[in-house]
Amino acid sequence: MKVLLLGEYSRLHNNLKEGLISLGHEVTLVGDGDGFKNFDVDISIRPSFFSLPGIDLIRKAVFRITKFDLFTFEKGIKFWRKQSKMKGYDVVQLINEKPIKTMPWLERRLLKSIFKNNQDVYLLSCGADTFVVDFLLAEKPKYSILTPYLMDPSLKPTVQYILDYAKKGHQKTHNLLMDHIKGIIASDIDYVLPLEGHEKFKGLIPNPVNLDRIAYQPMTIEGKVNIFLGINRGNMFAKGVPFFEKALKIIQEKYGNEVTIVTVTSLPYKEYIVLFEEAHIILDQVFGYDQGYNALEAMARGKVVFTGAETEFLEHYGSREDEVCINALPDVDYLVAKLSWLIENRDAITSIGANARRFVEKEHEYRMIAQKYVDTWTS
Repeated sequence: MKVLLLGEYSRLHNNLKEGLISLGHEVTLVGDGDGFKNFDVDISIRPSFFSLPGIDLIRKAVFRITKFDLFTFEKGIKFWRKQSKMKGYDVVQLINEKPIKTMPWLERRLLKSIFKNNQDVYLLSCGADTFVVDFLLAEKPKYSILTPYLMDPSLKPTVQYILDYAKKGHQKTHNLLMDHIKGIIASDIDYVLPLEGHEKFKGLIPNPVNLDRIAYQPMTIEGKVNIFLGINRGNMFAKGVPFFEKALKIIQEKYGNEVTIVTVTSLPYKEYIVLFEEAHIILDQVFGYDQGYNALEAMARGKVVFTGAETEFLEHYGSREDEVCINALPDVDYLVAKLSWLIENRDAITSIGANARRFVEKEHEYRMIAQKYVDTWTS
């Protein structure tokens, strides 16, 4: 099978590509590297001209005056120039409703070319999209990535990239996709909830994790407990980072020399991975029901991860509370209590870390997940 993966978030499509190739399929990945994370792609649409010194200043000036983003426009132009390499695929999968991330009118024009020149196109619900945003704005879940904004409207600029999916301008893109895609696949339980009952929803396929490239060693703790927080300034409020920061301040004061706290901001993926290798505990996100890829990669390394592990997750996988990860909540006292328990009960860190690795091996192994995609695409 010849597969085109369009767009990338958190290395999901890279892992899927590796799984598909191991099963004998031909795969091409198109994208911009997911911003500062700079993931590998086969066909790059990463802006280069408008990031040059001097030219970048012009881009910023144009945006400040007109709100027209030349960076975003360049992605569309690069995609348009490379369209000849994106024809004749058996399956195309879009990472979300704006896989090219260019101007809305240009995004639609380029997607029409994809629909015209390839066979079956599937949409992955991964991150924000119209279904998810409408669901969250209706405040159906008890909390979500939009909770900080809904509680404090002054935070709107920090989640505008999410709210854009609710705009009338994006509705045209959403409608185009609904008219042409063959199905929608959810990457975790956070995206299952908004899609339940939709006629094109094909179900949940968990994030693939390439365990061949993730070394695992049973965790030993000698000396201080190492706690790691990686911050992406672009989505820190949506992830609930301020709750982690406040909890860490208390933990530092409470335990002093018993802990090492490492905080980094907006690092490329390869640098990020190196820095969190020494950690025992990873603080991932507060406003989630399930784990995203960053959490899963940490769990595969045997770390104890504070992330989404709500009742829906526990029931789906037949897991128990605090068995494979810690369910992070928007409650500083709760986070402090959980961190304190781990620091004072180091055997729990070792046990949860080992369970986390086994869980990823059982539920997220990349070749197994790749086969689930193939089965869904060909059903």
